[in-house]
Amino acid sequence: MDPVVIPILVAALVVVFLVAATVRIVPQARRYNIERFGRYRRTLQPGLNLVLPVADRVNTKLDVREQVYSSDPRPVITEDNLVVNIDTVLYYQITDPRAAAYEVADYLQAIDQLTVTTLRNVIGSMDLEETLTSREEINSRLRAVLDDATGKWGIRVNRVEIKAIDPPHTIKEAMEKQMRAERDKRAAILHAEGERQAKILTAEGTKQKDILEAQGTQQAMILRADGESKAVELVFQAVHRNNADPKVLAYKYLETLPHLAGSDNNTFWVIPGELTEAVRTVTRAFGDDSAAGPAESVQTGEAATADDGDTPDAPRMAQLDAGSTVPLDAATAAGEAEKEAAAAVNDAKAEAEAAKSPQVRRGRTSGD
Repeated sequence: MDPVVIPILVAALVVVFLVAATVRIVPQARRYNIERFGRYRRTLQPGLNLVLPVADRVNTKLDVREQVYSSDPRPVITEDNLVVNIDTVLYYQITDPRAAAYEVADYLQAIDQLTVTTLRNVIGSMDLEETLTSREEINSRLRAVLDDATGKWGIRVNRVEIKAIDPPHTIKEAMEKQMRAERDKRAAILHAEGERQAKILTAEGTKQKDILEAQGTQQAMILRADGESKAVELVFQAVHRNNADPKVLAYKYLETLPHLAGSDNNTFWVIPGELTEAVRTVTRAFGDDSAAGPAESVQTGEAATADDGDTPDAPRMAQLDAGSTVPLDAATAAGEAEKEAAAAVNDAKAEAEAAKSPQVRRGRTSGD
């Protein structure tokens, strides 16, 4: 090998070493602390940086992004002497790389120990119930203490969160029973309230229903009575306007008698005393015109032979006198009309007795 080449290679290697030792490239969100002869010199920023070879060296490389640190569960005693295990989550960020490297030996361990002592101070002044329901207060007090203590270390604590609070197993069972009892209580209250509302609504609905039905019945009765009143009024006006013959009225009266006994509520029937007068009118209707005038003076031969025990007000049935001067065909027609009326009443009576089978009244009066 040529003796000239060897020195050139050596010089090239020295140059490459010097360049490599001089140039430092720092990534984004990183900080390098530079020491010169063992003393802090400066902090390199992201990008291309030049240092003095051999004299300068990188002591620490720090990440200035926000970082998360989760501690292990630590036992803490509450005010009511219950041991609970609490683990926390810490969000922190390095703001001063020089202080983080030279003010504290291990900032993570320091933060962890400070968190435990602060938790014991805070939880020691609270009972278990308050501890479980005061997480926000505990977090704020932890953050205030840690932020104040880590400020001189070049670290800013952004947030502290309690990840879990684990009470003893027996306390968990008691709390579960208490919560179950509370849920059952609320369920029973809600169920009773629902039944109360349902009964109230049902009663109000029944009340409204009865009121509406009563109003409907009232309106129906009013309309029915109004219709019957108008019908009677129209019939009355028609009768007086047409000047109906008494013979026709008597005949219609005989036709109406069977309907009087056709009601379902009738258990006995009374044949009115006007029946004889109606029969007499029909008799006159079937008589000849020559006998119409004298017929008014015909003796009806009323059977006024009331028993001695009868009262003066007892109804008496008018009968045709056997010695009447009514012609034979008129008397026959009157008798047939009377029989037809009696037969109609008997038929209606039989139908009602067959429908309801009422007991036959005994001890009728002699006029029945």
